[in-house]
Amino acid sequence: MDGNHGSGVNIGLATEDEVRWGFEQAREHSRSVIVEQHFVGSDHRILVIGGKVVALAERVPAHVVGDGRSSVAELVEQTNRDPRRGEGHSSVLTRIEIDECVEHFLSKSQLTLSSVPAPGQMVLLRPTANLSTGGTATDRTDEIHPENALIARRAAQIVGLDIAGIDFVCPDISRPVSETSGGIIEVNAGPGFRMHLEPSSGRARNVARPVLDLLFKGGKDGRIPIFAITGTNGKSTTARMLSHILHANGATVGLTSTTGVYLNGERIMTGDCSGPQSARIVLREPGVDVAVLECARDGMLREGLAFDACDIGAVLNVHGDHLGLRGIDTIEDLAEVKSVVVESVRRSGWSILNADDIHTSAMSRDAGGRICYFSLANRSDWPDFLRSHVAEGGRAVTRERSRDGWDIVIHEDGESMFLMDVDEIPATFEGSAEFNVANSLAAVAMAHCHDVPAATIRAALTEFTTSFEHSPGRLNVFDGHGFRTIVDYAHNPEGLKALGKLVSHMKRGYQRTIGLVAIPGDRRDCDIREMGAVASRIFDVIVFKEDEHELRGRAPGTIAGLLREGALNAGCAPGRIQAVCPEKEAVEVCLQLAREKDLVVLTVDDVEASWSQVTGFEGAAPSRRGPDQSHIRHLRAG
Repeated sequence: MDGNHGSGVNIGLATEDEVRWGFEQAREHSRSVIVEQHFVGSDHRILVIGGKVVALAERVPAHVVGDGRSSVAELVEQTNRDPRRGEGHSSVLTRIEIDECVEHFLSKSQLTLSSVPAPGQMVLLRPTANLSTGGTATDRTDEIHPENALIARRAAQIVGLDIAGIDFVCPDISRPVSETSGGIIEVNAGPGFRMHLEPSSGRARNVARPVLDLLFKGGKDGRIPIFAITGTNGKSTTARMLSHILHANGATVGLTSTTGVYLNGERIMTGDCSGPQSARIVLREPGVDVAVLECARDGMLREGLAFDACDIGAVLNVHGDHLGLRGIDTIEDLAEVKSVVVESVRRSGWSILNADDIHTSAMSRDAGGRICYFSLANRSDWPDFLRSHVAEGGRAVTRERSRDGWDIVIHEDGESMFLMDVDEIPATFEGSAEFNVANSLAAVAMAHCHDVPAATIRAALTEFTTSFEHSPGRLNVFDGHGFRTIVDYAHNPEGLKALGKLVSHMKRGYQRTIGLVAIPGDRRDCDIREMGAVASRIFDVIVFKEDEHELRGRAPGTIAGLLREGALNAGCAPGRIQAVCPEKEAVEVCLQLAREKDLVVLTVDDVEASWSQVTGFEGAAPSRRGPDQSHIRHLRAG
């Protein structure tokens, strides 16, 4: 039952002794022994690929042909001198090995290894015709009767195999088996091809071609569309928006992001997965229809890209983050790194560029494929290059002022098409979260360039929210404690400025704003101070935090000290500032400080732990006198 290559298989057992002997032979190779009805006839291997019979070989058991002078043993030795014969499956034919089975089979014909067959006499050495035991194959593809071919095709279909080797025994393959008797004795899920590629006699069959035709239908090359997204800020949200749109369009989407690897929204790997290794996981996944890959700076500098070319590449923006690391000292250096994504766009693809960012729009000179811009600027404020691009029939996705607010408009071939109101997209907070409006424009541009219908794009974006389930760590809102809490991953000054614009819109409905702010220690001193200055202009109460894993070579307290220095230099009163370490305690302090109708903004690293902490918060002490002072460091400026 669990054997292979015909080992231990014997046929034509006509007496009790033969059956007992056959049983002993079989159980040396299998834990379970099968006794089957015996079909009389020749052994045929029918190869079915993609529901079609593509080759048929009649297999003849290992044998020798007498010359009237040589013994059977000598004839075997002569046969094995054939250069086509060797060990295993790498050779066209396999060497014939003499064993107990050969000797027993000869005895059934009153022969021994010393017997001298007559000239031209064919002496079979084994009962089965496996090539692995020395058998030979003759091509009979053109001789199969249609009824027999139909039976073979149906067998492969019933078992559920795209590629199957059907072992078919019958006296004459050119006649219907219904007339001659016989039938299928085995269906092989991994059939060998050598008997068809290089038969012992007859025509060789190119069975590789139908396999490739099956795998790559319609002339396709087997690649899936690749969407690559880079930029300083907004990559994760844009990637998730785009994935949501593509999934709504019926595709199975593989997504890499800073929070993990996802297949159709289900996370299969956690952590920062915005590098090439994570992208390869998606590209190796058999069921994925499209790949949406977040391409971060570190991964590109460390390993390059996970692909040789992408179908659609996008650069969202270039801001001064991570400068001074890995030889990237200026924004121009950083732009050169990020431009690799659009330079890798194939000729038939699209490069999506932010027309409002001078470093990004300048990439149009070297970007691959065709150019599609996106812009937040109203039509009257368009830069000259964008105005010319649209006038010449180029493609662009823009936010434009309307009578009732803001519209998203697609420009193409000299025409303008209204897509939807910005207010219809929940993630934009009725347009107040301008950075998510920009992310939406980029996602729309990428989806439109992939020929996703406008109705599908519109419907998907109206469903996309900043909930923790849709977009963990990106503007997640919780209103369960009498005050509003926002959890976000603004980790550089530009990201915090963008978040600050939204907070300024929200302030009107809240008493105070409390902000938890941090920045990794490998940023430049000036960047850390700027982060503190930006925070001072946004929040009424600021909690600066630093974690041991974010020190990155700095002494404890240095990061929080630089943040505080930046805030003080920007005119922030010292009483508005606290420094807390580590993140868990810092989140707790912010939540304890909050009163009814306050707005708490937490920019955190461990998004999942912080979100659980927020949703599980049980409320402050009745006195509301403030946080546990044991977690707070009072740091002097500098």
